[in-house]
Amino acid sequence: MNDASEYVPPKVWTWEKENGGRFANINRPIAGPTHDKELPVGRHPLQLYSLATPNGVKVTVLLEELLALGHSGAEYDAWLIRIGEGDQFGGGFVGVNPNSKIPALMDRGAPKPTRVFESGAILLYLAEKFGEFLPKDPADKPECLSWLFWQMGSAPYLGGGFGHFYAYAPEKIEYAINRFAMETKRQLDVLDRHLAENEYMCGDEYTIADMAIWPWYGQLLLNRLYDGAEFLDAPSYKHVNRWTDQIGDREAVKRGRMVNRVQGDPETQLHERHDARDFELRTQDKLEPEAAE
Repeated sequence: MNDASEYVPPKVWTWEKENGGRFANINRPIAGPTHDKELPVGRHPLQLYSLATPNGVKVTVLLEELLALGHSGAEYDAWLIRIGEGDQFGGGFVGVNPNSKIPALMDRGAPKPTRVFESGAILLYLAEKFGEFLPKDPADKPECLSWLFWQMGSAPYLGGGFGHFYAYAPEKIEYAINRFAMETKRQLDVLDRHLAENEYMCGDEYTIADMAIWPWYGQLLLNRLYDGAEFLDAPSYKHVNRWTDQIGDREAVKRGRMVNRVQGDPETQLHERHDARDFELRTQDKLEPEAAE
């Protein structure tokens, strides 16, 4: 291991604007809007403001799955929020999500216009609203919710921990990479042991727990996050890989992954979605890559 750093934390931490690596231009220690900007509103009751990071993909996958089941009320407008340009700090967005993170949802079809933020909360809200992708048996629901909240609590170690120090930090810190690689591999082992005995996260039923976990851990093993699959020995998690391929083959998942995507093969990108026909009419323009959030 490298020699320990000579850095000594100050008594009171102060913000150095230029000391933030790749995302120094948008990271800051205070909340609230930085500028006035209204959010656009489309014709559907569900208005989604997002980007196709793992957290954003969770919600668009669920919406596409609901539409595939025939729930016309799940039609939605998906507006692109460019987090690299600070769109999440506009006054309109902060009004929907005071935490300034994507995704954020406005349900204008509710008796009272309802905002929902945090991806797990959005999944649960929509699943309950449409009565789908949650176990019908009350005895099975706690298992589903446990895995949903497991993902919400675990992903920061994968994204802000492993992903940041392995892929984005301005310098490679051996201790930090080792610490978060170990935790990420432990989480993958948790999933692998569970999926060795279960087809999906909640037994034989496909639920919002799968939709929450796949965009992070499934795409990690597919080497779509941080280029870390080889480093983490992705092939060794055979049960997670089986589940990853099974989820990824679903047509609604393929569509959901495209919505608000601005990186990769242009044919996999649909910058905004306002109608199912947009998948056939999608733009081929490329935008700058965004980080996983």
